Amino acid sequence: MKPIYCTKGHENPSGSQFCSRCGEKLTFPVNQGITPGLVLGERYRIVRELGHGGFGRTYLAEDLNRFNEPCALKEFAPQVQGTYALQKAAELFEREAGVLYRLQHSQIPRFRELFRAKYEERGYLLLVQDFVAGQTYRTLLSDRKRQGMGFTEAEAMQLLRQIIPVLGYIHSKGAIHRDISPDNLMIRDGDGLPVLIDFGGVKQIAASVEFQFAAAPTVIPTRLGKIGYAPQEQMQNGIVHPNSDLYALAATLLVLLTSREPQQLIDPRTLGWNWRRHVSLSPSFGNVLDKMLQQNPGNRYQSASEVMQAVTPQPSLIPLTPLPPVPQTEAAVAVAPLEEVSEHEPSPAPDTASPPSRRTPIKSLGWFKTLLIIFGLIIGAGAFGWWAGNMWIQSKLGSQKKTQIFDNPVVSPNEDTEPAASTELSAEEQKRKESLRQKRLKLGIEYKFYVNLVNEAFWTKYPRREGQQLGTGPEDEKLREEWDKIAEDILGRIEQLNLSPAARQQIGRYDQETRDRWIGEANQLSLSSKSLYDLADAKFFQLFKEQQGQDFRNQPIVQVWFAVVSDTVKALKSGEGIEKIAFESGGIGKQISGILKPGEGKAFIAELSKNQVMDVKLTAKATILFSIYSPSGKTKILEDSRDRSFSGTLPESGFYEFVVVSNAREAIDYQFDLTVKNSPSSEASP
Repeated sequence: MKPIYCTKGHENPSGSQFCSRCGEKLTFPVNQGITPGLVLGERYRIVRELGHGGFGRTYLAEDLNRFNEPCALKEFAPQVQGTYALQKAAELFEREAGVLYRLQHSQIPRFRELFRAKYEERGYLLLVQDFVAGQTYRTLLSDRKRQGMGFTEAEAMQLLRQIIPVLGYIHSKGAIHRDISPDNLMIRDGDGLPVLIDFGGVKQIAASVEFQFAAAPTVIPTRLGKIGYAPQEQMQNGIVHPNSDLYALAATLLVLLTSREPQQLIDPRTLGWNWRRHVSLSPSFGNVLDKMLQQNPGNRYQSASEVMQAVTPQPSLIPLTPLPPVPQTEAAVAVAPLEEVSEHEPSPAPDTASPPSRRTPIKSLGWFKTLLIIFGLIIGAGAFGWWAGNMWIQSKLGSQKKTQIFDNPVVSPNEDTEPAASTELSAEEQKRKESLRQKRLKLGIEYKFYVNLVNEAFWTKYPRREGQQLGTGPEDEKLREEWDKIAEDILGRIEQLNLSPAARQQIGRYDQETRDRWIGEANQLSLSSKSLYDLADAKFFQLFKEQQGQDFRNQPIVQVWFAVVSDTVKALKSGEGIEKIAFESGGIGKQISGILKPGEGKAFIAELSKNQVMDVKLTAKATILFSIYSPSGKTKILEDSRDRSFSGTLPESGFYEFVVVSNAREAIDYQFDLTVKNSPSSEASP
């Protein structure tokens, strides 16, 4: 049996819960961990450890059932031992943590599943969730400290505005984070948005699980939350409210702004926050933070929406409703441009437009007051026009951010046609760019989209160059060559997809409405969107492997995926890649064999009845993924699995879908056996 070491290096006998020398709880012995390369649950291959804390380790893993998609595995209650204890612990965890599985927000890593595993004679409860590529705000703060800097008020305000809606969402679902701090906020690499990780509620449940089912529990689990970040009612009594998260968020913002920990900002006598001597903030922002940090929960903002309302700029008081008719004097005519400023804004219904006082004819106020009001409106309209114009310019500049690097780095790609390569470039480089141009034209891909697509890949490789325009001089020659290599590679892979001309020419124009239409067309063939996407994914990921596990829905590359889906739908409608299984009279079995080329797939559908017993067996190499979907999709049978068989009673009647896809590099043979028979109970019934 291996010895266990605490974080200070003290050796303890295997099975110990606490260090015999320093009393530290031994929940993650530093010399032990799950070995990289090990496959848990016949599905998750451990890549490396990401970190460890009081409730276990976190690992980066690959989901073998999802094209080796990266995911995060978090271990909980590592001291639980015994089959019964593990089973009961899992039941408690699933029941208590169920609300977290229902959270579906783009700024929260999705909780996928909980499963049990055994490693080196120890039982583990492992939570699987999406992997987020990025840096924690703790890491960013450490980098700033080394440079003698902190976060600016503008950065803190942006973080507040971007994360408050996330808190509002989780609170509306009945969940409370409980552990907000710079360690549990990440800035995501892909889009720069903050992501909320490591729910303290999960850790609290894990602590309770360990206390109830550990081999020899000796202490009551501690309260969750970090000292200084969590409010007193949470740390002392374990009481949490939605505004407990608001308190922790304000504490986090002050730590980022001051580069000091809460203990350095809290008065030990009054427990009040003395932060103003360390940072100067605008009065409005400072007051918002003060209210979020009130010791009495009743004195804080009571919801995330209240905070959002407090930090949202108030709109101009210029009335958006049409003014009543006024005499056509020169002063009245001067007000006319106000309508031009607001003509794109929707006008409220007359009955709810504005307070009655605004519908009172101006002439009833007297000519002097009329002039004052008109004069104020003129000034207001001018200010509003200046503000709106400035915001419009900024939005245009922002929207052009991702179009600053292109194959001709002098002319902006906002033009509909591709400009000629600059004559300042060498003859060799001009020839290279002309070759790219010809390949793009042959594929029928529009210039603007092509530039944005290559830019995205270029910036992924060279993030520090994002938004910077490449010059025509020798100092950027290597970068221009690299841009062209990336463009050549992407165009080559699109060419290898063998898309139809119609699908290629629509790249850059696909939208949500088109995707919904495809799903409807697939449904008419008794296929779900899952089956449709399985078939399209196999072809797309065969050539764009780096996109596996990435959320590319808002990236230009999604348009290429759409083109693959478009051709997949057309193929299915023509009968290619789909087969309906019909059982012969009196027969109960069907055997189908075939060959799948790299990136190819096939869907089979069979109309079956509830309570029938189905036996399925697929004979194929591990590079073939197998899915079985129920008619409603509510019953999970197999999904992108390397399992080769299934046997069980059918939960519902309708069309069952069987999808086989290949991610191999060569053609693969497969054999699909399906047997369906009535259950003994149904046969015996009259």
